Formats: sequence, structure tokens, C-alpha cells
Amino acid sequence: MSPPHASPQFGQVITAMVTPFDDAGALHIQGAIDLARWLAAHGSDGLVLSGSTGESSVLTDDEKAELWEAVAEAVTIPVIAGTGSNDTAHSVKMTSLAATCGVDGILLVTPYYNRPSPAGIYEHFRTVSAAANGLPVILYDIPVRSGRRIGTPTILRLARDVPNIVGLKDALANPASTAHLAPQVPPGFEIYSGDDIMTLPLLAVGAVGVISVASHWIGPQLGKVVQSFMDGDLAQAIAGHAELLDSFDFESTEEYPNPLPAKAIMRALGLEVGECRLPMGRSTPELNAQAAKILAAVGPPAATGPPLA
Repeated sequence: MSPPHASPQFGQVITAMVTPFDDAGALHIQGAIDLARWLAAHGSDGLVLSGSTGESSVLTDDEKAELWEAVAEAVTIPVIAGTGSNDTAHSVKMTSLAATCGVDGILLVTPYYNRPSPAGIYEHFRTVSAAANGLPVILYDIPVRSGRRIGTPTILRLARDVPNIVGLKDALANPASTAHLAPQVPPGFEIYSGDDIMTLPLLAVGAVGVISVASHWIGPQLGKVVQSFMDGDLAQAIAGHAELLDSFDFESTEEYPNPLPAKAIMRALGLEVGECRLPMGRSTPELNAQAAKILAAVGPPAATGPPLA
């Protein structure tokens, strides 16, 4: 397990960025550049592009490459490309492509729908990671979407066998499992909470930060929670985390799943992110009103870095 005060490779608060579209539903590259710079100036230490929040499943290969290249060039914080799918060969193709686009790392989700065995999951991640041209790879364990856990033995085997697999986005929502994993990972392997509301519990068992949705609008506050914990101020970390619960609850619901709420809030902040593509669909007046209420409660995001270029 990494020392609790070590500086994480990609920072403490990484935003899983929404993908901006224009009014016609086309990829809005300038909107993505503006959003990425805004996030970098408002509490994000790094960005994940074309992940679940970025509507990866409805982006074409060409759109992903254009997005990766434009954002990586536009910001100085680390950019991590989501390149995984349930097709190993296609994941290899996209990972190899991402390695030419200037990104700093790769996020690989567990193959979904086809429900591979642990041996198949191991071989998938090993094979795709070899296509990253040495870029660091973060595994993404989210069984609610994939239908399969990676599993502690498989994570440990990959972390030990594949040199460029250096981290885990843990969306298992099971701190007890993470508590068993964290002491066994090799030095330099970093665990991130993949679920905002689990950030503090996972920090308590060895995580180094969060790959977040709510950091779109509460990045500085989340950063303060993580840093307070790392500084040993548990009371401040607990209080800060509690103040953000409404945002965590808002970011994805049965009626308005992620990324609908995040896009509604970013539009309320004046950023041109557009609507979601189907099957997520468009926002509603009720969601927009909820977004305004959440923003009013947390206040305008405080700048933590330089303004937009």
C-alpha cells in the first residue's frame, strides 16, 4: 500500500468529465476544451475522458480520439483516456490509439455484458495494457455496470504481473473488500474511490483520492475532504463529507442517471456541455430546478487555479 501522505500520481481529485455536445448533438470540441480548463481551475487535479460519465458507449472511435487529443493539448493536468470495452481486440485498438493522442494514462473498465471468468478478465487486462505503449493503466471495477467484479486475487495478480497497471478505480461500494485489498497491493499501486459517497470510507482503508462526478461543481470541497483526512484532521474530513451528501445523492438517481445531473449543473454554471445523447436523453425542467437548488446550497465553485486561457 502506498504511504498515506505520498502524492498520488494523478492527484487526489480526478474528474470523470462529461462530454460536451452541441445543439445538434455533435461532439463540441471547443466546449470540451473550455470545460477541461474550467475544471482544472476549479479543483480537478486530473481528468478522465470518455468514461461512463463521458458517455463513452455513444461516442465513435474518431470522436474519442479527437476529444483525447484536443483536451490533452489544452490542459496541463493529467488526462486519462477511457479506452476499455467488452471487446478485447477493440480495446487494444483504442488503447493503442490513445497512446498517440498525448494522454497521460488509460482507464480500463471490466468487460461488461459477456461476463468473463476471472481467467478471461486477467487475460483481457493484461493484453490491453500491453497496447498502452508504457502508459500507466488504472483498472475500473464497477460491477453494477459490468456485471462482474474483477476480484481481489485478480487485481493483485495483475498489479504484480503487469508493470504499467498502477491503480484501481474502486466502484465496488464495499469498504471491507477494499480493506483486504489495500495492504496487499505492491508499492506505487494506488486505489481511488470510484463513487463519491464512498470517498471517506475508502480513504479510511487505504485509498488515495477519488475519481469523481460531483467534482464538476464541488471539486475544491472534495479536495479539502481528502486533504483533511490525509492531514489527520478526521473531524474536519467527516464534517466536510457530510456537507456534500446532497450533491452525492443528486449526481445519479433512478429517474435522472449520471451524467444527466452533471450536465444540468454545468449548463447552470454557463458551460456549453449540451444535452446527453440517447439512450440517456434530454434534461427536464424538474432536473434543471434541482440542479439550481444544489448549486444554491453549495455556492459558486471557488477557483483553485489559473483562469481559462
